[in-house]
Amino acid sequence: MDNYSVKKLSQLAGVSVRTLHLYDKIDLLKPAVRTGAGYRLYGEKELLRLQQILFYRELDFPLKDICTILDDPAFDLMQALEGHKVALLARQERIHTLIGTIEKTLVTLKNNTMLQVADLYEGLPQEKVAACRTAAISQWGTDTILGVEDTLRSLGKEEITTMQTALNDITSQLTALVGDPANAVVQACIARRYEIITRLTGGKTEPGKLAYFRKLGELYADGKEHVTADGLPNQQVAIFIKEATDYYLKNKQH
Repeated sequence: MDNYSVKKLSQLAGVSVRTLHLYDKIDLLKPAVRTGAGYRLYGEKELLRLQQILFYRELDFPLKDICTILDDPAFDLMQALEGHKVALLARQERIHTLIGTIEKTLVTLKNNTMLQVADLYEGLPQEKVAACRTAAISQWGTDTILGVEDTLRSLGKEEITTMQTALNDITSQLTALVGDPANAVVQACIARRYEIITRLTGGKTEPGKLAYFRKLGELYADGKEHVTADGLPNQQVAIFIKEATDYYLKNKQH
């Protein structure tokens, strides 16, 4: 079996030597062998682990969450690869929609006109913006929803696009992981979803933030939010997201 030096692995994977040293330091990617002279050598097992790290980084997972996922005894490499494939294909398809949104936003800015409500929501997994907005106002009140929309207007276009893409990638990955709500990968996805939604809705403070997130899970399961897989409504995924959300919130409050 071939062993690769830090420099060689850096060239193969397209990451810096400094990054590999950091991964070693935080126990995310340890070398297979450390020679008497202190040189790090990596084998096939480490190459596969680095591939997973890079896939999760591409999907914006924090390093500490990646470490937790990969060190979980229940981690399944084949399942993880399938999840990455689903998420990246969904991102590829969604990019075309988001590019169109950006182009319309640029036109809006050039014309010095205010962003319309529909522009704020385009690219998000919602089939009927007006109906969803009316339902949201009914559920949380006009002031809350107008505050959320003001928050969206205040965010940079690039940040909104990044968060929209991340939320859809998370849903795609959860679709591929339906099963155990307590699974480490699932909970990492829910944690990221919680952080993004909190940011998009203006950083609501506890305990309102938790209640808001819990209600979103209930709405998913009730079918009032549109969860889709391959463009079609998927109630199984919606219920799974609610179960995973409940588990996350229960443990977050303890």
